[in-house]
Amino acid sequence: MVGVVPRRPHRDAVSRAAPPPGGRRAGCAAGRPRGRRPARGAGRVTATHHPAPVPEPVADAVRAFAADADGAPAARLVALDFDGTLSPLVDDPLTARMAPSARAAVDRLAAALVGTTTRLALVSGRNLADLAERSEPPVGTYLVGSHGAETGHVTEDGLDAVPLDLTPEQADHLAALRAGMADAVAGREGAWVQEKPSAAVLHTRLASAADTQAAEDLADAVAERLGLHAMHGKDVVEVAVVETSKGEAVDRLRDVVGQDAGCPDARTRVLYAGDDTTDETAFAVLGPGDLGVKVGDGDTLAEQRVPDADGLAAVLDLLADLLERREG
Repeated sequence: MVGVVPRRPHRDAVSRAAPPPGGRRAGCAAGRPRGRRPARGAGRVTATHHPAPVPEPVADAVRAFAADADGAPAARLVALDFDGTLSPLVDDPLTARMAPSARAAVDRLAAALVGTTTRLALVSGRNLADLAERSEPPVGTYLVGSHGAETGHVTEDGLDAVPLDLTPEQADHLAALRAGMADAVAGREGAWVQEKPSAAVLHTRLASAADTQAAEDLADAVAERLGLHAMHGKDVVEVAVVETSKGEAVDRLRDVVGQDAGCPDARTRVLYAGDDTTDETAFAVLGPGDLGVKVGDGDTLAEQRVPDADGLAAVLDLLADLLERREG
């Protein structure tokens, strides 16, 4: 392995950018604050939304997640992937937007979380700025981009991002990586490379099977030559110079949310939803009291499954309903 220095976003930097929704700290011991301020997006005009039915096993799991163990308030984190989870997969990533049902459900959930000990996060392989632009997240949302290499928090004034600083060695590797990935797609119609602040991503959704295989083989070879890890997802291969994963990001957020919600001594409970192989690292760090929801087909470590973004929207609607009843 070439000496690529792992970089973890500084927990204090994320924490300082994340005042609790509603402008006050919701301490576990002190109970939940009563006053609420609508989150940005709560008044957003959306298409008429009729939640899909939630399968009973999934609904039971959501109810268990929403319930307080032994009657004691707990810090919770609702962490959601974006592409393929809240947004349908599309040929052009720049056109991705949340499904209408997911948009309505996320906005409703964000409003329900104001003044509680539960926080919302979007965890994506997209770079942070792109994730913020495509998802239009409500105020108070934690954002994790580039599989954990970039972090930020949405405030009333916009996105408060933690700067990503590469070491000189990482910068050299990134330049070599981009050049190698460009060679991998040369002459292969439908294959293209997306450049991120700390990675390069091969996209093959529109390429032929033969060109896809050839480009992926070359991308793997570039990664091996540089001593980097190639992450294979749905029609993508991503190679990053910063070693991290969605699982590591969720673990860091778990700690940050516990502090922010005023529950530093209790384990923050996590609901994570995702659709791709890269989300399995997040499912892998879940434990007792947590809930993993796989969106779509495929093998998974998640305990529950929904078919698509509409199915996940129904889960988020149910969670919002449970929280609104409890807080009302």
